[in-house]
Amino acid sequence: MQNETLKNIAVKKHIDTLLRFLPDPVLAFSRDNRVEYVNPAFEKVFGWTFEEIRGKNIRFIPDHLREQARQGMKQLYKNRSVHDFETQRYTKDGRILDIMISGSILYDDLNTPVGQVLILRDMTIEKRMKKTSRIMFRISKALHHYHKLGDLITLITGEIQQLVSVEGAFILLADKSAPEDQLYFFSASYRDSESEARFKKIRFSAAQGVSGRVYTTGEPMIIHDVENCPFFLKRVDDETGLVTKNILSVPIRLKNKIIGVVSVVNKKYGRFDDTDIALLSMVTGAIALPIENTRIHEELKKSYDELRILNNAKDRVINHLAHELKTPVSVVDASMKLVAKKIRALNIDSPVIEKIIARGRRNLARILDIQYESEDLLKEKDFRAFNALTRLFGACRDELALLFADHCNEPDAFDLVEKAIEKIFFHENLEPELIELDRHVQACLDSLKPEFSPRKCILNTQIEKAGQVLIPPGILDVVITGILKNAVEYTPDGSAINIETHVADNCPELIVRDYGIGFTREKLQLLFEGYFTPPDSDDYSTGCPYEFNAGGRGFDLLRIKIFSETYGFSLGIYSERCCHIPKDTDRCPGNIASCPACRTSADCFDSGGTRVVVKFGQ
Repeated sequence: MQNETLKNIAVKKHIDTLLRFLPDPVLAFSRDNRVEYVNPAFEKVFGWTFEEIRGKNIRFIPDHLREQARQGMKQLYKNRSVHDFETQRYTKDGRILDIMISGSILYDDLNTPVGQVLILRDMTIEKRMKKTSRIMFRISKALHHYHKLGDLITLITGEIQQLVSVEGAFILLADKSAPEDQLYFFSASYRDSESEARFKKIRFSAAQGVSGRVYTTGEPMIIHDVENCPFFLKRVDDETGLVTKNILSVPIRLKNKIIGVVSVVNKKYGRFDDTDIALLSMVTGAIALPIENTRIHEELKKSYDELRILNNAKDRVINHLAHELKTPVSVVDASMKLVAKKIRALNIDSPVIEKIIARGRRNLARILDIQYESEDLLKEKDFRAFNALTRLFGACRDELALLFADHCNEPDAFDLVEKAIEKIFFHENLEPELIELDRHVQACLDSLKPEFSPRKCILNTQIEKAGQVLIPPGILDVVITGILKNAVEYTPDGSAINIETHVADNCPELIVRDYGIGFTREKLQLLFEGYFTPPDSDDYSTGCPYEFNAGGRGFDLLRIKIFSETYGFSLGIYSERCCHIPKDTDRCPGNIASCPACRTSADCFDSGGTRVVVKFGQ
C-alpha cells in the first residue's frame, strides 16, 4: 500500500511538472464550473493567478458567445472530449483572444464525471496575421485599379473596419490651403451613406481632438474612455449622431510629413491594444503614397480643367474681337478705295493724297492679314476629317469630274456626289455568298496581272485550299485588289511580293507579304488607332495605279477596315520600315538596281516590308 501511495505521488509530481512547463494554458474546473487548477501558461496569457480564481467561477466568456459555450459543453459531455474548437475568451485586462480549445471530461474511481480539463491555445496572433495578410492583399491589389481617390478610400475604410473589428473607420486628410491646417473627413465608414455625408461636412483645426493631437505629434494614440479625455472633440458626435466610447488614431505618414490620420472607434470586442496600433500602422504605410499620388493627380486634373475653360474663354474672346475687327476694317478699306476712285473721277492729281491713301490701305490690309492669321490659329481644325475628305474626293475625282461636267447646273449635284462616294465605300445591295477563297484569289490575280505587268516585281504565290468564306463577291474583290495594289505600289522593281491562302485556326486566311518600303512606327500606330495617313504631295507624281509610290495606301486600308467591321473578318497589319530610308521624308529610288544600299535582291528583302493578314470567320 505504501509503495502504491509513493507511486501515485510520483505520477502526480510528473504530471504537475508536465503541466507547469506546457506552453499552452491549461484550465481544470469542477462540474459547477469552479476553477480547480491553472498552469503558469494560463496565468501568463490570461492574467489571472491561480490564487485569484481558485474555487471561483471565472467569467471570461464574451456575452455574444455564451450560447456557443453552452452548446460546446453539451458536446463535450456527450462525446467525452473535444478537439480544435475555435472561439474567443477575455483576458483579465479586457482584451479578447482568439483561442482553440481541446479538452476532456475528468472521472473519479467510479467513472463518474467530476469536472473538465481544457487546453486553451492562443491563436490570436496567428489568426490576426492571416486576416491581415488577406486584407493587405486586397488593399494592395486595389491600389493600382482605382484612379479616383474617393473610390479607393471607401474600399480601404471598409477593410479597416474588418481588420480591427470596430464600428466606425475614418480617414481624415489635411488641408493646408486654409490659413491654419485643417482636418476633414475624406471617408467615413459608419452605418450608412447618410451618416457618411454628415461626416464629410465637418472640418476642424488640426490642433483639436484626438485626431488633431495625433496629426500634430505624429504618434499613435489610444483612448479607452473618451469621457475621461479632456481634448476629445465632442462636436463630431453631436453633428453626426456618432456615440464614441473609445478611439484609436494612427498618423498617415509619407516620408518626413504627415498627410492625415486614420481613426477607428468603438472596438466591438475587448479593448484597443498595441496589436491594433501595429495593424493600423501597417495599413497607413501601404496607402500613404497612393493616396497622395491620387490626390495630386485629381488636383492636377482639376487645375487642367480650369485652365482649359479659361483658355477656351480666352480663345472665344480673341476670336470674337478678331471677327468683329474684320468688318469695320473691311468697310474702311472699301471706303478709302472709293475715295481714291472719286478723286480720280474729279481729275485731282495729287501724289501726296495717293501716297496717303496707299499707305492707309496697305496698313489696313496688314491688319486684315493679322486677323485672318489669328482666326486660323484659333479655329479647331479636324485634320483627321480633312485628310479623310481629301482622300475620299481624291479617290472619287474621276466620277466627280464627270458628274460636275454633266450636272454642274443642276440643284441635285451634291446628292450625286454623295452617291458616288457611297458607291466606292458601301455596297449595300450586295448579298453575301459562299465563295471558295483560294479560287477567288487566283481569279483576281489572273485578272489583275495585265494591269501591273509593266512593273518588275517578283510575284510568288502559294494558293492552298482555304475553304469557303461568306462575303459579297464585290467586297472580296475590293479587299484583294486593294491589298495587292498597295503591295505593288510600295514595292520597288526587283523586289518580291508573296501571296498565299491557307487555313489557320480553322479559319480561311489570306496573307500578302511585300518586301517594300514599309510603314514607319508612327504611321502604323495611327492606322491601328483608326486613322489613315495620306501620302505627302510629292508622292502624287503620276497617280497611275500600280506605279511605284503612286500613293493611296492609307485610303485602301481604310476601305478594307470599314468592310471588316461590316462583314466580320479581321485585318492585321505588321510592318517594318526599310532600314535604309527610316523616315517618312526619305525616298526610295523605286528599283533595286538604283538603290545604293542594295547589291543584291536579298539586301532589299532583309531591309523591311509589310505583311497584311486577312482572317475570315469560320
